[in-house]
Amino acid sequence: MDSMNQGSMMNEASGGSLPPGMTEEEALELQLELSKVEDEIQTLRHVLTAKERHAGDLKRRLGISPLAEFKNNISKGWQDVQSSNAYMRTSQTLGDLNHRVTSSNFYLTASATLEDISRSDAYKKTQETLSQASQMTSAAFSTMGSALRNRFGEMRNSSTFKTFEDKLSKVAGSGSNGEDAHPPPGNDS
Repeated sequence: MDSMNQGSMMNEASGGSLPPGMTEEEALELQLELSKVEDEIQTLRHVLTAKERHAGDLKRRLGISPLAEFKNNISKGWQDVQSSNAYMRTSQTLGDLNHRVTSSNFYLTASATLEDISRSDAYKKTQETLSQASQMTSAAFSTMGSALRNRFGEMRNSSTFKTFEDKLSKVAGSGSNGEDAHPPPGNDS
């Protein structure tokens, strides 16, 4: 390269000025090295893309789907988390905390109080009353359902309903064969 071409290349690459304390030769050397590294990066990207494509083809031929691979990665990740020191310390700390809570006087007192409440007469009476109310409500709905079914049965057997049903079947029947029930006006033939 001639010095004129090298100088213009430097001015384009560095925006027209050199960093302080750097000569044009050093800047040119760095520019050439940068160009080589960028070319290598581009080559590595092409090689990586080809390798990924080949790996994808091998997985496809082995029957490994992306979903199965994703599940496997999650499973392995969870196993890694469970075997990590942080997870083990947290698990141990939570276990210790659970033990302290369940063995504390407050927990034992609250548990005993709940047992006393469940054995009390007021609790038993309330439970019996609610059970009876539930049974009565269920019986009422059952009776109402039977009454409605009977009433609909009576209505269906009434002469009014049968007349209405006959009229509906005539209207539906005349439309099904494509003919009108009444001839069009002005057509006396």
